[in-house]
Amino acid sequence: MTANNQGAFVLRDCALIAIATGQRAQNLKELRDILLGIHSGSLYFHFWGGLLQARFEEREYNNDFAAWARHSLHDTVLAERLSVVDPTELADLEALRQELINIVEQRLDEHESLTWTAPDQQFEFIRSQIVVFDTRRRVEQPEQLAVLLPTLSTGSVFYHFIDARRRSAAGLDDFRTWLGGFGTQYAALVERLAALDPYFVSLSELRAELAALFAAYFEVTSHE
Repeated sequence: MTANNQGAFVLRDCALIAIATGQRAQNLKELRDILLGIHSGSLYFHFWGGLLQARFEEREYNNDFAAWARHSLHDTVLAERLSVVDPTELADLEALRQELINIVEQRLDEHESLTWTAPDQQFEFIRSQIVVFDTRRRVEQPEQLAVLLPTLSTGSVFYHFIDARRRSAAGLDDFRTWLGGFGTQYAALVERLAALDPYFVSLSELRAELAALFAAYFEVTSHE
């Protein structure tokens, strides 16, 4: 367990390893056909992997499918539809898979002919595997976490606030799970954490938002 009501919060770090699947799509129909059966870890990578990959430029689109639709298929309509898909609003990766298939099939119905990409611009499906590290840092009280949050690596932020939702049956991040172990004492903080959407910001921005939220909460409650 990463966190519970009887022990310390165990701070971990992580990295995503990219694994080639050998599957590629050269047009929208091929993309749809592969989406039907591709490993769910591939969907995870193409939506979340970019957050942990160092980039020299700002991401124009939040997922690889939208970027491919725009830059390889030159289909701005499809790119926009795919770009607004927020995986945090869907129950799980299978729900995300179905959402993608629905969008692609709708676009296929609207087109009379297929647009083919150049061989070097095919969509290459990559699967992710997460590697987790113990930072050897432990937090006994939420006030201590408020102090440490600004110093966390982006990998730690990803692991505890994003990947945790995939690991939790209730879809909760590790911070809310741990705070919930204190009963209703930090219910207001849990509610504020639940309102944060981690998908449309960078990990650095998410870390700043989390740090500000914790700092504001404990600054206010310390004066009550």
